[in-house]
Amino acid sequence: MKSFLILALLYLAYVDWRTFRLPNVITLPLIFLGIVFNCVSDLSLTSPASALLGGILGYGSLWALNAGYRLLKNRNGIGMGDAKLLAALGAWLGLHSLPTILLIASITGLIGGIVWLKWNRHNVGNAFPFGPFLAFAGIIELLWPQLIQTLILPRLI
Repeated sequence: MKSFLILALLYLAYVDWRTFRLPNVITLPLIFLGIVFNCVSDLSLTSPASALLGGILGYGSLWALNAGYRLLKNRNGIGMGDAKLLAALGAWLGLHSLPTILLIASITGLIGGIVWLKWNRHNVGNAFPFGPFLAFAGIIELLWPQLIQTLILPRLI
């Protein structure tokens, strides 16, 4: 199942990079499959409760962030496809994985955003696909769980 999740994430990253869209036809079933997989499989990646809470809080956190941004700027700051992708990652990998995924995606997205702006000569107000960085962070968390906590944080402290 890890291979299935990685392929789905790579596909979503590619689509978002090219179209600035994360299709519901992929993200919504991915949320459902993550919860079901963790409820019925002997190879589950997290507990059923953590999968359900990961899905809810994955979506809810980016929804709340966007709602706050919309109140300040009167426009969306992040697409809800990104929120659905984070919900899918939370459903597959559990609630505990969300902070690490968001940290990795934010750092790589910041670096990627700077490169994107320089390469395409855009200004800061232009849209930028965040889904590829969420997918990348999800793959890292899937293959090397707790990488930040075990390898990087102890060296920083």
